[in-house]
Amino acid sequence: MEKNMVCDMYSGICKPSEENEIETINFDVSAPNLTLYYVTDPMCSHCWAFEPTLNKLLVQYGHLFNFQMVMGGLLEEWGDGPIDPANGIYKPADVTPHWQEVGNYSRMPIDGTIMEINPVQSSFPASRLYKAIQHVDSPAAAIKFTRLVREAVFVFNKNISDKVVLKHIVEDLYKSDNTIDVDSILNIADSDIGQNLLAEDFNLVSQLGVRGFPTIVIVNKDNQGTKIVGARSLETYIDAIEKLDTSTTIEPNPLPKFSLYLNEQSSLFSKEIEVMYEIEEKNVPNFIEKDLDKSKYTISNILGENYYEAK
Repeated sequence: MEKNMVCDMYSGICKPSEENEIETINFDVSAPNLTLYYVTDPMCSHCWAFEPTLNKLLVQYGHLFNFQMVMGGLLEEWGDGPIDPANGIYKPADVTPHWQEVGNYSRMPIDGTIMEINPVQSSFPASRLYKAIQHVDSPAAAIKFTRLVREAVFVFNKNISDKVVLKHIVEDLYKSDNTIDVDSILNIADSDIGQNLLAEDFNLVSQLGVRGFPTIVIVNKDNQGTKIVGARSLETYIDAIEKLDTSTTIEPNPLPKFSLYLNEQSSLFSKEIEVMYEIEEKNVPNFIEKDLDKSKYTISNILGENYYEAK
Protein backbone atom coordinates (compact mmCIF):
# COMPACT_ATOMS: atom_id res chain seq x y z
CA MET A 1 0.00 0.00 0.00
CA GLU A 2 1.23 3.50 -0.84
CA LYS A 3 1.74 5.78 2.11
CA ASN A 4 0.23 8.92 0.55
CA MET A 5 -3.31 7.55 0.68
CA VAL A 6 -6.18 9.80 1.72
CA CYS A 7 -9.92 9.54 2.26
CA ASP A 8 -11.35 11.77 -0.46
CA MET A 9 -14.10 14.10 0.79
CA TYR A 10 -15.88 14.20 -2.58
CA SER A 11 -16.12 10.49 -3.34
CA GLY A 12 -15.92 9.30 0.28
CA ILE A 13 -13.32 6.75 -0.80
CA CYS A 14 -9.76 6.13 0.33
CA LYS A 15 -7.34 6.31 -2.57
CA PRO A 16 -3.96 7.78 -3.60
CA SER A 17 -3.84 11.54 -3.21
CA GLU A 18 -3.93 13.57 -6.41
CA GLU A 19 -2.60 16.65 -4.62
CA ASN A 20 0.94 17.74 -3.90
CA GLU A 21 1.90 15.91 -0.74
CA ILE A 22 3.56 18.92 0.89
CA GLU A 23 2.75 22.44 -0.26
CA THR A 24 3.73 25.89 1.02
CA ILE A 25 0.84 28.34 0.77
CA ASN A 26 -0.24 31.77 2.01
CA PHE A 27 -3.54 31.27 3.85
CA ASP A 28 -6.33 33.74 4.44
CA VAL A 29 -6.81 32.39 7.96
CA SER A 30 -6.23 34.38 11.12
CA ALA A 31 -3.81 32.55 13.42
CA PRO A 32 -2.31 34.67 16.25
CA ASN A 33 0.28 31.99 16.99
CA LEU A 34 1.49 28.89 15.24
CA THR A 35 -1.67 26.83 14.69
CA LEU A 36 -1.90 23.21 13.56
CA TYR A 37 -5.21 22.32 11.93
CA TYR A 38 -5.91 18.60 11.69
CA VAL A 39 -8.65 18.01 9.12
CA THR A 40 -10.28 14.64 9.66
CA ASP A 41 -13.52 12.66 9.84
CA PRO A 42 -14.81 10.06 12.32
CA MET A 43 -14.89 7.30 9.67
CA CYS A 44 -11.65 8.13 7.86
CA SER A 45 -9.64 4.89 7.89
CA HIS A 46 -6.34 6.58 7.11
CA CYS A 47 -6.92 8.94 10.04
CA TRP A 48 -7.32 5.88 12.29
CA ALA A 49 -4.02 4.57 10.92
CA PHE A 50 -2.44 7.98 11.61
CA GLU A 51 -3.33 8.02 15.34
CA PRO A 52 0.03 6.69 16.62
CA THR A 53 2.01 9.40 14.83
CA LEU A 54 -0.48 12.16 15.66
CA ASN A 55 -0.44 11.24 19.36
CA LYS A 56 3.36 11.36 19.48
CA LEU A 57 3.34 14.73 17.73
CA LEU A 58 0.87 16.14 20.27
CA VAL A 59 2.57 14.65 23.34
CA GLN A 60 6.12 15.71 22.48
CA TYR A 61 5.61 18.83 20.36
CA GLY A 62 2.10 20.06 21.23
CA HIS A 63 3.53 22.90 23.33
CA LEU A 64 4.79 24.55 20.15
CA PHE A 65 1.42 25.15 18.52
CA ASN A 66 -2.29 25.60 19.04
CA PHE A 67 -4.03 22.37 18.00
CA GLN A 68 -7.40 22.38 16.28
CA MET A 69 -9.16 19.24 15.08
CA VAL A 70 -11.51 20.11 12.23
CA MET A 71 -14.32 17.95 10.87
CA GLY A 72 -14.18 17.67 7.09
CA GLY A 73 -17.40 15.86 6.13
CA LEU A 74 -16.40 12.58 4.50
CA LEU A 75 -19.81 10.98 3.96
CA GLU A 76 -23.11 12.85 4.09
CA GLU A 77 -25.04 9.94 2.57
CA TRP A 78 -24.68 7.15 0.05
CA GLY A 79 -25.87 8.00 -3.46
CA ASP A 80 -27.85 5.71 -5.77
CA GLY A 81 -25.15 5.31 -8.42
CA PRO A 82 -21.59 3.94 -8.38
CA ILE A 83 -19.53 5.64 -5.67
CA ASP A 84 -16.06 5.35 -7.16
CA PRO A 85 -16.01 2.76 -9.96
CA ALA A 86 -12.35 3.49 -10.79
CA ASN A 87 -11.46 2.02 -7.39
CA GLY A 88 -14.07 -0.74 -7.48
CA ILE A 89 -16.52 1.00 -5.13
CA TYR A 90 -20.10 0.51 -6.27
CA LYS A 91 -21.81 -0.01 -2.90
CA PRO A 92 -20.96 0.29 0.84
CA ALA A 93 -19.84 -3.35 1.09
CA ASP A 94 -17.04 -2.61 -1.38
CA VAL A 95 -15.43 -0.39 1.28
CA THR A 96 -14.68 -3.40 3.53
CA PRO A 97 -11.54 -4.70 1.74
CA HIS A 98 -10.17 -1.16 1.45
CA TRP A 99 -10.57 -0.60 5.19
CA GLN A 100 -9.08 -4.00 6.01
CA GLU A 101 -6.06 -3.24 3.82
CA VAL A 102 -5.48 -0.02 5.77
CA GLY A 103 -5.79 -1.92 9.05
CA ASN A 104 -3.36 -4.65 7.99
CA TYR A 105 -0.83 -2.15 6.69
CA SER A 106 -0.93 0.19 9.69
CA ARG A 107 -1.57 -2.39 12.44
CA MET A 108 -4.34 -0.16 13.73
CA PRO A 109 -6.88 -2.93 13.24
CA ILE A 110 -10.06 -2.58 11.23
CA ASP A 111 -12.78 -5.22 11.03
CA GLY A 112 -14.72 -3.49 8.25
CA THR A 113 -17.55 -5.99 7.89
CA ILE A 114 -20.01 -3.47 9.36
CA MET A 115 -20.12 -2.01 5.84
CA GLU A 116 -21.49 -5.33 4.59
CA ILE A 117 -23.97 -6.16 7.35
CA ASN A 118 -25.19 -2.76 8.59
CA PRO A 119 -23.46 0.01 6.63
CA VAL A 120 -22.66 3.35 8.18
CA GLN A 121 -24.96 5.74 6.30
CA SER A 122 -23.25 9.01 7.17
CA SER A 123 -20.34 10.43 9.16
CA PHE A 124 -22.22 13.69 9.77
CA PRO A 125 -24.14 12.64 12.96
CA ALA A 126 -20.86 11.76 14.73
CA SER A 127 -19.29 14.95 13.40
CA ARG A 128 -22.14 17.06 14.78
CA LEU A 129 -21.74 15.35 18.15
CA TYR A 130 -18.03 16.20 18.06
CA LYS A 131 -18.96 19.86 17.60
CA ALA A 132 -21.66 19.71 20.30
CA ILE A 133 -19.21 18.26 22.83
CA GLN A 134 -16.63 20.87 21.86
CA HIS A 135 -19.30 23.55 22.36
CA VAL A 136 -20.70 22.29 25.69
CA ASP A 137 -17.56 20.86 27.27
CA SER A 138 -14.11 21.29 25.68
CA PRO A 139 -12.00 20.53 22.59
CA ALA A 140 -10.15 17.85 24.59
CA ALA A 141 -13.39 16.04 25.42
CA ALA A 142 -14.47 16.21 21.78
CA ILE A 143 -11.17 14.66 20.69
CA LYS A 144 -11.66 11.82 23.19
CA PHE A 145 -15.15 11.30 21.77
CA THR A 146 -13.70 10.98 18.26
CA ARG A 147 -11.32 8.29 19.50
CA LEU A 148 -14.23 6.33 20.97
CA VAL A 149 -16.18 6.68 17.72
CA ARG A 150 -13.27 5.35 15.68
CA GLU A 151 -12.81 2.39 17.98
CA ALA A 152 -16.54 1.71 17.71
CA VAL A 153 -16.68 1.65 13.92
CA PHE A 154 -13.28 0.23 13.01
CA VAL A 155 -12.54 -2.16 15.86
CA PHE A 156 -15.87 -3.10 17.40
CA ASN A 157 -17.86 -3.01 14.16
CA LYS A 158 -20.56 -0.58 15.32
CA ASN A 159 -22.73 1.52 13.03
CA ILE A 160 -21.79 5.07 14.04
CA SER A 161 -24.67 6.57 12.09
CA ASP A 162 -27.07 4.83 14.50
CA LYS A 163 -28.37 7.23 17.18
CA VAL A 164 -28.43 4.50 19.84
CA VAL A 165 -24.79 3.63 19.19
CA LEU A 166 -23.77 7.30 19.35
CA LYS A 167 -25.71 7.85 22.57
CA HIS A 168 -23.88 4.91 24.19
CA ILE A 169 -20.53 6.40 23.11
CA VAL A 170 -21.36 9.78 24.65
CA GLU A 171 -22.54 8.04 27.83
CA ASP A 172 -19.27 6.10 27.93
CA LEU A 173 -17.32 9.35 27.55
CA TYR A 174 -19.08 10.85 30.57
CA LYS A 175 -19.54 7.71 32.69
CA SER A 176 -17.49 9.23 35.54
CA ASP A 177 -18.64 12.84 35.09
CA ASN A 178 -22.08 13.73 36.44
CA THR A 179 -21.72 17.42 35.64
CA ILE A 180 -22.42 16.97 31.93
CA ASP A 181 -25.97 16.45 30.66
CA VAL A 182 -25.68 13.82 27.91
CA ASP A 183 -29.20 14.45 26.60
CA SER A 184 -28.39 18.14 26.22
CA ILE A 185 -25.38 17.30 24.04
CA LEU A 186 -27.45 14.92 21.92
CA ASN A 187 -30.16 17.55 21.48
CA ILE A 188 -27.67 20.21 20.41
CA ALA A 189 -26.11 17.84 17.87
CA ASP A 190 -29.56 17.18 16.37
CA SER A 191 -30.51 20.85 16.24
CA ASP A 192 -29.74 23.75 13.91
CA ILE A 193 -27.02 24.72 16.39
CA GLY A 194 -25.20 21.45 15.74
CA GLN A 195 -25.52 21.85 11.99
CA ASN A 196 -24.27 25.45 12.14
CA LEU A 197 -21.30 24.46 14.29
CA LEU A 198 -20.40 21.76 11.77
CA ALA A 199 -20.82 24.21 8.90
CA GLU A 200 -18.19 26.43 10.56
CA ASP A 201 -15.72 23.55 10.30
CA PHE A 202 -16.66 22.92 6.67
CA ASN A 203 -16.07 26.61 5.87
CA LEU A 204 -12.65 26.43 7.51
CA VAL A 205 -11.82 23.29 5.51
CA SER A 206 -12.70 25.19 2.35
CA GLN A 207 -10.52 28.14 3.40
CA LEU A 208 -7.62 25.77 4.01
CA GLY A 209 -8.10 24.19 0.59
CA VAL A 210 -8.35 20.65 1.96
CA ARG A 211 -9.78 17.89 -0.24
CA GLY A 212 -8.97 14.70 1.67
CA PHE A 213 -8.10 13.27 5.05
CA PRO A 214 -5.89 13.18 6.96
CA THR A 215 -4.52 16.60 6.08
CA ILE A 216 -2.54 18.79 8.45
CA VAL A 217 -2.23 22.51 7.80
CA ILE A 218 0.24 24.49 9.90
CA VAL A 219 -0.12 28.28 9.81
CA ASN A 220 2.06 30.92 11.50
CA LYS A 221 1.11 34.42 12.66
CA ASP A 222 2.08 35.85 9.25
CA ASN A 223 -0.47 33.57 7.52
CA GLN A 224 2.29 31.55 5.95
CA GLY A 225 1.50 27.88 6.05
CA THR A 226 2.31 24.36 5.01
CA LYS A 227 -0.32 21.85 3.90
CA ILE A 228 0.67 18.21 4.38
CA VAL A 229 -1.64 15.71 2.68
CA GLY A 230 -1.91 12.13 3.89
CA ALA A 231 -0.31 10.42 6.86
CA ARG A 232 3.38 11.33 6.89
CA SER A 233 6.31 10.67 9.20
CA LEU A 234 6.70 12.58 12.46
CA GLU A 235 9.80 14.28 11.04
CA THR A 236 7.72 15.79 8.22
CA TYR A 237 5.62 17.78 10.69
CA ILE A 238 8.60 18.78 12.84
CA ASP A 239 10.40 20.10 9.75
CA ALA A 240 7.35 22.14 8.76
CA ILE A 241 7.11 23.64 12.25
CA GLU A 242 10.80 24.56 12.21
CA LYS A 243 10.45 26.37 8.88
CA LEU A 244 7.32 28.28 9.93
CA ASP A 245 8.52 29.36 13.37
CA THR A 246 12.23 30.14 13.21
CA SER A 247 12.11 32.04 16.51
CA THR A 248 11.42 28.89 18.54
CA THR A 249 13.86 26.12 19.35
CA ILE A 250 12.29 22.76 18.55
CA GLU A 251 12.77 20.78 21.74
CA PRO A 252 10.48 17.82 22.41
CA ASN A 253 8.77 17.33 25.74
CA PRO A 254 9.95 14.23 27.61
CA LEU A 255 7.78 11.16 27.15
CA PRO A 256 5.28 10.57 29.96
CA LYS A 257 5.45 7.51 32.16
CA PHE A 258 3.42 4.80 30.51
CA SER A 259 1.11 4.46 33.51
CA LEU A 260 0.12 8.12 33.23
CA TYR A 261 -0.27 7.95 29.47
CA LEU A 262 -2.52 4.89 29.54
CA ASN A 263 -4.71 6.46 32.22
CA GLU A 264 -5.07 9.58 30.10
CA GLN A 265 -5.87 7.68 26.91
CA SER A 266 -7.83 4.85 28.63
CA SER A 267 -7.03 2.44 25.77
CA LEU A 268 -4.11 1.86 23.43
CA PHE A 269 -3.12 -0.63 20.77
CA SER A 270 0.38 -2.07 20.74
CA LYS A 271 1.28 -0.05 17.63
CA GLU A 272 0.54 3.18 19.47
CA ILE A 273 2.83 2.21 22.33
CA GLU A 274 5.58 1.15 19.94
CA VAL A 275 5.50 4.48 18.10
CA MET A 276 5.23 6.62 21.24
CA TYR A 277 8.09 4.94 23.09
CA GLU A 278 10.12 3.81 20.06
CA ILE A 279 10.19 0.14 21.01
CA GLU A 280 9.68 -3.07 19.08
CA GLU A 281 6.42 -4.98 19.21
CA LYS A 282 7.99 -7.94 20.99
CA ASN A 283 9.25 -5.68 23.80
CA VAL A 284 5.93 -4.00 24.59
CA PRO A 285 4.71 -6.45 27.28
CA ASN A 286 7.95 -6.23 29.28
CA PHE A 287 8.04 -2.46 28.86
CA ILE A 288 4.56 -2.17 30.35
CA GLU A 289 5.21 -4.56 33.23
CA LYS A 290 8.21 -2.48 34.35
CA ASP A 291 6.04 0.57 34.85
CA LEU A 292 2.56 -0.69 35.62
CA ASP A 293 1.20 -3.37 37.93
CA LYS A 294 -0.86 -6.02 36.14
CA SER A 295 -3.83 -5.20 38.34
CA LYS A 296 -4.00 -1.73 36.77
CA TYR A 297 -4.68 -2.76 33.18
CA THR A 298 -6.17 -5.47 31.00
CA ILE A 299 -4.79 -6.99 27.80
CA SER A 300 -6.94 -8.43 25.06
CA ASN A 301 -6.17 -9.43 21.49
CA ILE A 302 -8.38 -7.82 18.89
CA LEU A 303 -8.03 -8.66 15.21
CA GLY A 304 -4.54 -9.95 15.87
CA GLU A 305 -3.32 -6.89 17.79
CA ASN A 306 -2.81 -6.46 21.55
CA TYR A 307 -5.17 -3.93 23.09
CA TYR A 308 -4.44 -2.41 26.51
CA GLU A 309 -7.07 -0.79 28.71
CA ALA A 310 -6.64 1.02 32.01
CA LYS A 311 -8.73 -0.37 34.87
